[in-house]
Amino acid sequence: MMSATYKQRLRGWLSYAFASEAFVVVSLTLFLPICLEQFARDNGFLQPEKTQSCSSLSGVAPENADVRCAVKIGWLWIDTASFSLYVYSISVALQALTVISMGSIADRSSYRKPLLLTFAAIGAFSASLFLPLSSTSPLWMVSALFAILANVGFGASVVAMNAYLPSLAKDSPEVVQAYSELTSSSENRDGNAALATSIDPELESSSEEASDPLLGHPVHPVTSQATYTAALSRATSRISSLGIASGYGAGIILLLVALIPVTRLHGSTFSLRLAIGLSGIWWALFSIPAALWLPNASNIDEPESGSIKSDDDWTFGSEIAAAWKRLGVMLRWREIKRLKNTFRYLAAWFLLSDGFTTITSTAILFGKTTLHMQASSLVLIGAITPFSGIIGSLVSPILQRKFMWSNLHVLVLLVMMVSLIPAYGCLGFLPIFKGTARFGGLTTQGEMFGLAVYFGFAYGAFQSYARAFYAELLPPGEEARWYGLFSITDKSSSFVGPLIVGLIADSTGNIRYAFFFLVFMLWAAVPVLLSVDVDKGRQDAKDYISRRTLVGE
Repeated sequence: MMSATYKQRLRGWLSYAFASEAFVVVSLTLFLPICLEQFARDNGFLQPEKTQSCSSLSGVAPENADVRCAVKIGWLWIDTASFSLYVYSISVALQALTVISMGSIADRSSYRKPLLLTFAAIGAFSASLFLPLSSTSPLWMVSALFAILANVGFGASVVAMNAYLPSLAKDSPEVVQAYSELTSSSENRDGNAALATSIDPELESSSEEASDPLLGHPVHPVTSQATYTAALSRATSRISSLGIASGYGAGIILLLVALIPVTRLHGSTFSLRLAIGLSGIWWALFSIPAALWLPNASNIDEPESGSIKSDDDWTFGSEIAAAWKRLGVMLRWREIKRLKNTFRYLAAWFLLSDGFTTITSTAILFGKTTLHMQASSLVLIGAITPFSGIIGSLVSPILQRKFMWSNLHVLVLLVMMVSLIPAYGCLGFLPIFKGTARFGGLTTQGEMFGLAVYFGFAYGAFQSYARAFYAELLPPGEEARWYGLFSITDKSSSFVGPLIVGLIADSTGNIRYAFFFLVFMLWAAVPVLLSVDVDKGRQDAKDYISRRTLVGE
């Protein structure tokens, strides 16, 4: 019965990954940047005169279309590619504020599922509203609001989703077995000690040697604890990888569906809106199994922090205010010292998440505005990347077990692999790759397809390992709160990255310069990541909760 319950919980968790990650693959990383840029382009004018409509170039050959297009927002003229990046920056800033406010509420098992479903509904409905909104409408700017709400809904719901991960890993069969062996070893050790006290003092000196063979196998508590810890780490990585693979699979299916109207309508604004709307509908429909299978408060057994009040002693307003207060407490220097390895990883994650997520949006805009790729080609790249990501997320654990790599070693390897992509793009400034060159330095459309395979493989594995590695450093019972901080760190950097890239594109007129920034972000994170001691961090997290419970913090 317990096995059946666990399978149902796991299916519910994977079903929400299947529902929500399709929005990320199809819309957030592909169609939303393109669509927002197209909305701005349909209402923009050619620079520097700003008198001719950008839409007048719809029939011009790509080689003659190397011009800048700007749209007027209020009193400012903004590059159409930068408009998309600025909207994303605003959305992740608001997402961070939302995550801070709801993180502690999501730590309550009775409210975690309602929060997940509420934000899922907000995100899915906002994405669906792209369907009736035309770029020629006077209300075209509302597209920015829809994009912001969809991204906020996704980010907040994923915090609640990630909060289930530690308990799922602890209840997996291999971890339950390892825990059973650990407790059995502990009971045997205590039984040996009790028996030794009842032995005749004359025989006490030889009791250890005499009793061990009779009472069972020699007990090795340290080995049992290490086995349990390793099993928990592997289970967390495996479940996280399954979630990534499930979401990427959903994204690929939906991309192939969206490819039909995008190709037949020649990448028109309507076809882009249709793809985003379909991702919202998909998100809503496949959230239904998650609503049915994810556990409620009545059938979930998770530890709760001693700092969490009973359901009778709180309100949403007081809890939101307390969440901000607790964030201030979490970021005090005293708390950082107690969990220094957790915060070291968060510092590295601040840089890494920015580098990885900004690479995706920058690459799509780079392909559209600099390499002049057709929408159908960008959709194909969008399908290749998550397909390769599925392979990466499933193959990486196999390679890890074969070569006995730790989660940390895998992460560092993946970061170095991805850093080669923007570094390769920087080569495009060399004279040898300019002019009549047909290959090299990311100057041709064909190179984008090869890099999509390479990046997808590394990014799929990185997403699963980044989440799993962090799970090992969390204080027990406060998963949602600390995953909230994880998301805040992610979204804070994701706010900075697109903003800087947008400023670079606005000031230089060449988005390729952003590759230098991305290389710096990734390389700067490596020494910080290598400084994390996961074993010490895991123990510090346990001691942190024990101390808080003891002193009543």
